[in-house]
Amino acid sequence: MRVVLAPDSFKGTLDAAAAAEALATGWRRRRPDDDVRTVPLADGGEGTLEALGHDLPDAAWRTAAVTGPDGRPVDAAWLLRPDGTAVVEMARAAGLPLLAQPDPLGATTRGLGQLLAAVVGDPAVERVVLTLGGSATTDGGTGALAALGARFTDAEGADLPPGGGALTRLASVDLSGLVPPPPGGVQCLVDVTAPLLGRLGAAGQFGPQKGADPGQVALLDAGLARLAELLGGDVAAPGAGAAGGTAYGFAAAWGAEFVSGATAVATAAGLDDVLIGAGLVVTGEGQFDAQSLRGKVVGNLLDRAAAAGVPVAVVAGRVGEGDLPVRRVLSLTDLAGSPAAAMTDPARWLTVAGERLAAEEFAPRG
Repeated sequence: MRVVLAPDSFKGTLDAAAAAEALATGWRRRRPDDDVRTVPLADGGEGTLEALGHDLPDAAWRTAAVTGPDGRPVDAAWLLRPDGTAVVEMARAAGLPLLAQPDPLGATTRGLGQLLAAVVGDPAVERVVLTLGGSATTDGGTGALAALGARFTDAEGADLPPGGGALTRLASVDLSGLVPPPPGGVQCLVDVTAPLLGRLGAAGQFGPQKGADPGQVALLDAGLARLAELLGGDVAAPGAGAAGGTAYGFAAAWGAEFVSGATAVATAAGLDDVLIGAGLVVTGEGQFDAQSLRGKVVGNLLDRAAAAGVPVAVVAGRVGEGDLPVRRVLSLTDLAGSPAAAMTDPARWLTVAGERLAAEEFAPRG
């Protein structure tokens, strides 16, 4: 039987490739003769770079020295695929974990722009795939665009200071010095469908996760609205609010398109082809609940597996309440006895989960 192991990362513990290998180790202990395929997945957030580089021996990992979201130096890796596609993960230059402490008003995407400048300056790069999960910022991508040559100035003609908190003072936008995108264009992978503005937008929905209090959320939202007045573009487009509005900024100023990260990664990984003839697909993530079905890895995989007629099992660190449309769900917390135990050694418990799934009668035989 063919079994496909296609998890997302277990955030804060294991990347998707390591999670898939742990599941595979457990499965093979019980069913060593099965055709086990590992297909690490991601949705544009943490782990997307590794997922898009999985099983590509000719892909080249490269690094650029940039400034992080608080101005401290960061070495940010990016991936050059054999077809000339550069994969850039925003979180490596402007991610929330790079901050010593949250800075909702001052955190900047400038390092992302520095990274992209290095990428598009490489003659081997034909197009850019920019993954937009896990950001620390709410500046509409202005820091990154400024690092690429755009100018965002106040009423006196001075460049605005870093961060979304300054955008309410924006008086002028000049894109004449902006470095052009690569010939094949720029695609932003997003893991949310939020618009730019409002209660469900970049600041309203995600600002609190980045440390913003209600007053700061209102200030950030007003700043993004001011940016939109001058920059134009579609503020209501699903996904425009991704990464603090960075998706919007790159669409409006650099002609980027944004697409579902889960869809793009699954397509690039050839998931549909691997599912043909499979008897079971096992996916997983850190927290499995109703949110998982809305544009995330698990929801996207469920749709693809249903189209291929393949049953799905889910392994998760924790499992939420409610009716979840999968054949079997295993919780690492339940297997380990506590959340702390599961997080201390997730590879061990994923291996146990893989072995248990292979041993259970629900697993198809063939």
